[in-house]
Amino acid sequence: MRTEPANLPYDLICIGAGPTGLACAIEAKRAGLRPLVVDKGCLCNSLFHYPTNMIFFTTPELMEIGDLPMTTTSEKPTRAEALKYYRKAAEHYALELRLYESVERVAGSDGNFTVQTRTAAGEEKSYATQKIVVATGYYDLPNRLGISGEDLPHVSHYYTEAHPCWGQDVVVVGGKNSAAEAALDLWRGGARVTLVHRRAELGASIKYWVRPDIENRIKAGQIAALFETEITRIEPDTVFVNNAQGSSRVPATAVFLLTGYHPDFDFLRGQGIALDETTMKPECNPETLESNVPGIYLAGVILGGRHTGEIFIENGRFHGKQIVAALLRG
Repeated sequence: MRTEPANLPYDLICIGAGPTGLACAIEAKRAGLRPLVVDKGCLCNSLFHYPTNMIFFTTPELMEIGDLPMTTTSEKPTRAEALKYYRKAAEHYALELRLYESVERVAGSDGNFTVQTRTAAGEEKSYATQKIVVATGYYDLPNRLGISGEDLPHVSHYYTEAHPCWGQDVVVVGGKNSAAEAALDLWRGGARVTLVHRRAELGASIKYWVRPDIENRIKAGQIAALFETEITRIEPDTVFVNNAQGSSRVPATAVFLLTGYHPDFDFLRGQGIALDETTMKPECNPETLESNVPGIYLAGVILGGRHTGEIFIENGRFHGKQIVAALLRG
């Protein structure tokens, strides 16, 4: 990590230090610009909070940024390999980073923005920049169910690993990849697992090697599954559910609500960025990726609005090239 005088204005500030934000900063630096990357968490904060033993549904070359090769021990990268790669990419390009700083306010206009932040210790900071890229992803904001007990200590919207749940009754809510993989990992880790899903069947987008595994475990009765079922409330050791058969209780000392995530729409609105009322996709020039607010560009999954499955690292990593090309033309 490199530190430079704070009184000099930046050409570009990237809000978000995930793969897309890093890719934007790298492209800016390669073009001779001075970028800064700011993130409220650690480097690649979303990837850090993925399940400990996660394997990506892609190949290494599709996760590469800055023309740096990613090497892995098998065909698909692991979470640990991806985190190491992005650390090395930031080091290679000597990116200027401000981690564990939350963006509190963006003021000014195109060519003369001020980004005000607050550190984890509560210190307020301010940075001047000509342009801004918002690449904040979506994983920090879970889709909440809005039910009683959702904030109890044994309830989480994220899954990490199975070991603490060995020998315990666990409920997993959801029907897509994250829920299916968590249910399988928990079962293999010795937990008694019940999968609850509001639809009649598992999601169509489940990875091809995960689907037969989860379906066979359910068919064999190794993982209990309640389809077309809604959770109505959660208590310290019980989940209350409702379906066509009526209301019932499911024992649970741990509950994982893996019902998806969404971008920070309030932050985008706060910057004056217009959002489609139905899709929540932000208004954006598809060639330059500049939003309706001059000087503020958008990158990564936030471009998909509610449809977070449209943009991944594989295509979001190229947004930096589009944005920097537009800056150089302008």
